[in-house]
Amino acid sequence: MNDKTIAEENQLSEDAIIEITGMHKWFGDFHVLQDINLTVQKKERIVICGPSGSGKSTLIRCINRLEEHQRGRVVVDGIELTNDIKNIEKIRAEVGMVFQHFNLFPHLTIVENLTMGPIWVRKVPKKEAEETAMYYLEKVQIAEQAKKYPGQLSGGQQQRVAIARSLCMAPKVMLFDEPTSALDPEMIKEVLDVMIDLAREGMTMLVVSHEMGFAKSVAHRVMFMDYGQIVEQNTPEAFFENPKHDRTKLFLSQIL
Repeated sequence: MNDKTIAEENQLSEDAIIEITGMHKWFGDFHVLQDINLTVQKKERIVICGPSGSGKSTLIRCINRLEEHQRGRVVVDGIELTNDIKNIEKIRAEVGMVFQHFNLFPHLTIVENLTMGPIWVRKVPKKEAEETAMYYLEKVQIAEQAKKYPGQLSGGQQQRVAIARSLCMAPKVMLFDEPTSALDPEMIKEVLDVMIDLAREGMTMLVVSHEMGFAKSVAHRVMFMDYGQIVEQNTPEAFFENPKHDRTKLFLSQIL
């Protein structure tokens, strides 16, 4: 990679695509997210790190209503997320999500996994959906696996399929929830390479991850969460070289 990071190469848009204001979330009595305020610009890439149980995954799951917040506002692409089912469906069509455990349908072939969303949600004709699926399978370098079933693929290959499946929906935002944490070490690079390519193309991305090399090269902003709060956020350079908060310093000393 050249001296410039991908974040420096790609200029951010002036327009916010995600606006979270005063958001709170409880699981029973457990206050999992406390007064979250976050604005994400189009094309911005944010890496979110923090200890287990700090609320990172819950935060990004609130952005496509996989989790329901109890207080505050979440606005995605100009649409506020409330209990309105139509709005939730609109947002989910625009926001791709890649999970820790691939979540592929084991009884469907790879290409069927990729075409299901476009055909059923976007009403794309089957032939067009299959052409798009093959395009993205080429992009993640596993087109030759199209007719196989998920169980016949390695973990790294399955995660690349999961990314391609999200891309088939032409999302405006991609959410990644620890996409490499379930993978063997030798498979992590192949998934990160696909994510780096997405970053180069200017995809808006929120990534929950402890892959700090990825954060340094791709993120515009690194965010540290602890106890349900955003403790610190900054450019990768400032975040890693000059962390301000003691909790951030402790965390970085443990993972770097």
